[in-house]
Amino acid sequence: MNIGNKIKELRKQRGITQEQLADSIGISFQAVSKWENNIALPDITLAPILASYFGVSMDELFDYDSEKIQDHALAIAKESWKYRETNWEKARNIIDEGLKKYPDNDILLLNRLYVMNCEETPDEVIEIASKIIDFSKDDANRYDACGFLASAYKQKNDIESTRKAIDLIPDIRFSNLSTRAVLLEGKEKYDAACDGYLEALYSLMQSIDIISDCNIKNGKYSLAKDTLENGMKVLTALNIRNDWYGFGEKFREKLSKLKNKI
Repeated sequence: MNIGNKIKELRKQRGITQEQLADSIGISFQAVSKWENNIALPDITLAPILASYFGVSMDELFDYDSEKIQDHALAIAKESWKYRETNWEKARNIIDEGLKKYPDNDILLLNRLYVMNCEETPDEVIEIASKIIDFSKDDANRYDACGFLASAYKQKNDIESTRKAIDLIPDIRFSNLSTRAVLLEGKEKYDAACDGYLEALYSLMQSIDIISDCNIKNGKYSLAKDTLENGMKVLTALNIRNDWYGFGEKFREKLSKLKNKI
């Protein structure tokens, strides 16, 4: 399918006439007619306007094989994961090269957020996260981007916008992973349970980290110490390596500082 046919398909899906489309983007309806009849092509500068108007990516507008593109984007992202914890610059460069090939791809944009410093570049984080939220068709990617958006607004001390970003994330009681683990069988069941286990463990460690910070801030040093020690016991009991997301190192550092306050 060429771009003229794609524009016609998107226009009909939206239930608008050629005249309505033309008025919306500031051109003549004759131009739209020429596109849809494959007599002429849209000016390249109109491509992002059309994509935005129809709520699709540039790739979809040009009717590229979106599934194949997503597979390629994911492969690029996975390559960057190898360096995410040890070499942010290299991980970021891999993503940036991917974005040159697949501009505005939601997988690559989301992975770009993971190798950015929200404290130093909150405005850039807001721009990228907002783009993902507006255009990605993947709920998981959009909700992940909402978390980054909230963090960036928090860095700017914009608490109202932080709350609004958080409210975009649904409060889900039964996750996809937990439901898969309960209802499916074989490898799908096992993989979902393993992924859910790691997600739950990360959430637990993050909560322990936050609760200890709150207790320290409120002068409840003994409670903070107990919370951190329990966190260390969990990591030890589950044989989790000390550098797993830095939780073990962070907990030990806090416990060391608390010795002088109890």
